[in-house]
Amino acid sequence: MTSALPVGDAYPYLRAASAGIRHHARTLTPRSEPVSSPTDRVHLDVLHAHLTALHQLLDQLVETSRPPHPAAGRHLATAHTRLFQAAAAVHDAYHLLPVADGPPADTGCHPERLSDGPPVLTICRRHLAAGHIVRRKTTPSDLNTPLHGHTTTCSR
Repeated sequence: MTSALPVGDAYPYLRAASAGIRHHARTLTPRSEPVSSPTDRVHLDVLHAHLTALHQLLDQLVETSRPPHPAAGRHLATAHTRLFQAAAAVHDAYHLLPVADGPPADTGCHPERLSDGPPVLTICRRHLAAGHIVRRKTTPSDLNTPLHGHTTTCSR
C-alpha cells in the first residue's frame, strides 16, 4: 500500500510504525506450515498499546481539525470512537487468553488492584486511561453502537 502524498521527512515515526505493523501482519499470514501460537497475551498487549497510541493521536487531530473543518472533524471523531471500540475488543480478548506460564489465574480486569498490581495489569491501566479520554467526548450510546452498519458517502 503506497501513499499518494509526498513522503519527505514528515511523520517518520508514524510511517515506521505503519511499516512495522505491515511487517508483523505478513509474518502472521498463514503459510503452508501451521503456526503454533499466532496470538498470545504479549502480542495483544503490544497491539493494544499501538491502538491506544493511535487513539490519543486521533483525539488530538479531532481537536485541531474540528473548528476549521467541522465535517472532517466529525469523521475523525467517529474514527476515534471506533478505534476505542477496537482497543476494547483487544483488551477483552487479552483477558480471555490463558496465562502462558504458571497455573491458570483470575485474568480479569480489576481496576481496584491497579495501584500495586502485577505488571500484567499495564494493559488495564492503559485501557482505563483511553476510556477516560473517550468518555469525556462520547456518549454511552455512541460507544455501544455496532462497528458495522455505519454508512459513509464519498464525493469523489
